[in-house]
Amino acid sequence: MSIKSLIINPGSTSTKIGVFEDETLLFEETLRHSTEEISQFASIVDQKDFRKKIITDLLESRNYDLKTLDVVVGRGGMLKPISGGTYAVTDDLLADLRIGVQGQHASNLGGILAREIGDSIGVPSYIVDPVVVDELMPIARYSGMPEVPRGSIFHALNQKAVAKRYAAEIGKPYESLRLIVVHMGGGVSVGAHENGKVIDVFSAFDGDGAFSPERAGGVPCGALVKLCFSGKYTEKEIYGKLIGKGGFNAYLGTNDMRDVTKRANEGDEKAAEAKQAFLLQVAKDIGAMACVLNGKVDQIIVTGGIAYGADVVAALRERAEWIAPFTVYPGEDELLALAQGALRVLNGQEAARVY
Repeated sequence: MSIKSLIINPGSTSTKIGVFEDETLLFEETLRHSTEEISQFASIVDQKDFRKKIITDLLESRNYDLKTLDVVVGRGGMLKPISGGTYAVTDDLLADLRIGVQGQHASNLGGILAREIGDSIGVPSYIVDPVVVDELMPIARYSGMPEVPRGSIFHALNQKAVAKRYAAEIGKPYESLRLIVVHMGGGVSVGAHENGKVIDVFSAFDGDGAFSPERAGGVPCGALVKLCFSGKYTEKEIYGKLIGKGGFNAYLGTNDMRDVTKRANEGDEKAAEAKQAFLLQVAKDIGAMACVLNGKVDQIIVTGGIAYGADVVAALRERAEWIAPFTVYPGEDELLALAQGALRVLNGQEAARVY
């Protein structure tokens, strides 16, 4: 018997939804929200009823009966650090999504909306591999400052999804493989996967590893300290330089790799150099994760929107394919990844985790 799921992936200015029958997408829609609409709410959680109504209104406009659903799945948010997997939206998990224990982010609404809609029709609700998945081995947490341990906030949903996809394609358990997964989008995260866990990762959220279209990455800390205390910038402005206005945005005024490539191909030397610097940093991250896995790497998997660039992938191959062969899964199909997480539980392939 097929399983029908509603998938909810909230972003800062949009709510993306999809309806699946097993792994087949029946329809999807990205519902855009204007700055004026969002600004009327004092907090992320206050947006719940607004976003719920536009979801239910859309389904009604498509004559889709909510009561035919078997499960509702939301994008996980800024919870406490947890292991990877599919989690039932329990009362404890719901409470921490509302609080935002590691920060306020639109993704916190995913589980909240899933639970509320699921409860209204009497079906279970889940989240899958939220950004706070933390499976680091103990020695990977050392940063050099006990007060500032290394953390794990990264593109866990897509990294885990493509790793499991590759494992299925070659007919081996994900847990038996040693993989390096490279996610390149607005942020970049490079993770070492071993025994089904991401034992080390360049955390993409707030300053680790390669710079990216929107993030500064691991900037020299001494110079950063001086900048922070220079009196020129507020704390908020410094964070803006690190997250949002960093990386290609800072160097070239764009967060679109296609634009960077176009400018480089048209003779813009600054764009060409910045692009090569980006590729070098990503390759260095791959090399570092190869060392985490003792050089025994089964495959390097490249994913995310930037992976659509054949020249980008070719450049990374040239620098790093001596480590292991490459497999490329461009883009990030988050809706499908969320649906697959619920299916694994409902089909008995794995147990739902409890937060």
